[in-house]
Amino acid sequence: MIYVHWIGIVLYVLVIVVTMVSILLDNRQPSKTMAWILVLMFLPVVGIVLYIFFGQNTRKERIISEQSMDQLTKRSMFEYAEQRNLQLPESHRSLMNLFTNQSLALPFKDNEVDIYVNGYEYVPALLAAIRQAKLHIHIAVYIIDDDPVGNLIADALINKVRAGVEVRLIYDDVGSWKTKSAFFERMRNEGIEVHPFLPVRFPSFTSKVNYRNHRKIIVIDGQIGFIGGMNLALRYVKGIRSSGGKEFKGSGEKKNLAWRDTHLRVRGGAVYGLQRAFLIDWYFVDRTLITSHRYYPPLASYVPALKANNCLAQVVTSNPTSPWPDIMQGYVRILLEAKEYVYMESPYFLPTEPILFAMRTAAVTGVDVRLMVPLHTDAKLVEWSTRSYVKEVQEAGVKVLFYKAGFNHSKLLVSDDFISTCGSTNIDFRSFDNNFEANIFFYDRDTALRLKQVFLDDEADSVTMDEVTNLRSIPFLVRLRDSLVRLLSPLL
Repeated sequence: MIYVHWIGIVLYVLVIVVTMVSILLDNRQPSKTMAWILVLMFLPVVGIVLYIFFGQNTRKERIISEQSMDQLTKRSMFEYAEQRNLQLPESHRSLMNLFTNQSLALPFKDNEVDIYVNGYEYVPALLAAIRQAKLHIHIAVYIIDDDPVGNLIADALINKVRAGVEVRLIYDDVGSWKTKSAFFERMRNEGIEVHPFLPVRFPSFTSKVNYRNHRKIIVIDGQIGFIGGMNLALRYVKGIRSSGGKEFKGSGEKKNLAWRDTHLRVRGGAVYGLQRAFLIDWYFVDRTLITSHRYYPPLASYVPALKANNCLAQVVTSNPTSPWPDIMQGYVRILLEAKEYVYMESPYFLPTEPILFAMRTAAVTGVDVRLMVPLHTDAKLVEWSTRSYVKEVQEAGVKVLFYKAGFNHSKLLVSDDFISTCGSTNIDFRSFDNNFEANIFFYDRDTALRLKQVFLDDEADSVTMDEVTNLRSIPFLVRLRDSLVRLLSPLL
């Protein structure tokens, strides 16, 4: 029996060594490589299980073929060529070229934007748009719950299918794992085309559980689009329950956290970009290539009612199969090119090294860089890891703010009263490296000023780091814990 024991140990060590070599040969970011090696070394058995589910690198897999991408973008490019009097601002042409050259995120003009800062505003607006749909409704969402909000949306979609409207829905299998299959079957039985994104079924697809579709995109009749941070669930209206740590909250009592988020309703040329993003995702889940003209209605048919303008927008997507982290590169360029200020909101702050470098560089050169994260968080490991990062950027001159009026799930950035962006992307490793994300970038003074005001309103409900706690007074063991968890931040 003793030989069996030693044989088991030897085999396990061999598996660990082979896995470590495989990680090294992937040539990932050094921080991520070291994090996985530490997990494998110090978490016996558990470490290898975590790697099987969350660590395997599928970036090299060609999930979407170049041919399908070309066909899906032909229509968008054709409409782009039809835009008249398109004027690209010279000061930000390099950023626009970055997105265009890497992911064919073409700039579109003639856009109007409505901003929603909570679910009480967003859900009624979405239901009104669904009610007005005449041709098709496309929804890609990370979470849709079997709760009052989810069922309200489902009932509205079923009514439209019965009226002859095409409805397609993509939900993330992991994000919506609590939602019972009967919820989706009810919609399928009524004629709604429903697909999960990368369904996780053991043992197949276990290596892809780490790669999730975190996008929140809705397109109605090719004329109205929604994008932002809100999913379709009651918590985005009423809030969540959470218990917190003493350093950040002042008490460990459970409390209901009001949900603060940002979502946009867009009309105009940018809806082409949202439609293209959805149809590429649809090809991935359904293997149906949709390129019909009817999904890209002529701008001239409804733009006059919007008062043609030069509000430029690009819908930028990123995914783990892309050779470049498009959205992260955009954030870095905005930070490094900013002249006056960059204001950022993110529910999670576990930044990659390029983002850290850009934030520190901008702050040291005199740019007013402000970062807002929630005072109340829904994930303790993330909170502990975040603490060391915010301390680091604060030392470089970044003004760190903690939103105290609830859980701030908003993902937005605004710079120099001209560039602004909102979408599904958090400032963390997972959003930049592992998730399928989507943000819309605007080049427009009016839109930037409105999103800037959203930030300033949130700032009025925030406290600075110095007001929350004196980091020097935090006990040594707590600081050590935070630093140890930071080593795992590339994996959180």
